[in-house]
Amino acid sequence: MKRSIEDTPVVFIGAGNLATNLAVALYRKGFRVVQIYSRTEESARTLAQAVEADYTTSLSGVSTDAQLYVVSVKDDALTELLPQLTAGREKALWVHTAGSIPMDIWQGHAERYGVFYPLQTFSKRRLVDFREIPIFVEGRTEEDVRFLKQIASALSHKVLEATSEQRRNLHLAAVFTCNFTNHMYALAERLLQKHDLPFDVLLPLIDETARKVHELSPRLAQTGPAVRYDTGVMDKHLDMLADEPEMQQLYRLLSDDIHRLA
Repeated sequence: MKRSIEDTPVVFIGAGNLATNLAVALYRKGFRVVQIYSRTEESARTLAQAVEADYTTSLSGVSTDAQLYVVSVKDDALTELLPQLTAGREKALWVHTAGSIPMDIWQGHAERYGVFYPLQTFSKRRLVDFREIPIFVEGRTEEDVRFLKQIASALSHKVLEATSEQRRNLHLAAVFTCNFTNHMYALAERLLQKHDLPFDVLLPLIDETARKVHELSPRLAQTGPAVRYDTGVMDKHLDMLADEPEMQQLYRLLSDDIHRLA
């Protein structure tokens, strides 16, 4: 009898934000997550309980029987752990989930390898719906690419192939889109707190700004004093930031670049 793809035994190396969301998403789709490895026992145990798996904090305790190993750890940790992880497990399929690490990092350590990269921001405290998350896959062989696409398609409607170079640029674009934007929220929150104003008054503005780029290009959706280079308003804002020189500098840089693109 032909086995379904969900029968594939999966081991997760890492129990952080992305690993937690991905392991739970696979588990909910009926996949067999058999083990979680993490250096931290609490993280390993918590995720293992969520997906009914075993866990270990020892590299020597990582199962040798899985068919798919999903490595979701910090970039420098992956390089460090790679030889120990794959030893005795070279014939399994190994994938990492990093945007900035090339696929060929596996070369010489595993026979089958690839990348499984969901383009989203993840937090342990907030599980996301994978159906609309783009998942980018890469594999050493066409057979493994097809296999990874099957897994990705069980989670998402948006599954694409991407080379390591394309994925690296996706990750850079994502840093601007997500991390830098969220930092702007943090700075705005700090400004409001100084004047006893709640951050949630900005939420309708944040939501509408995000909705607009579903219909308009970001360049056309841009509004504000920098677009029209309203120096009167901009100079007042800079004066208000006199006690925040770093924010003042950031305001100037962003305003100049907004006007340049406009």
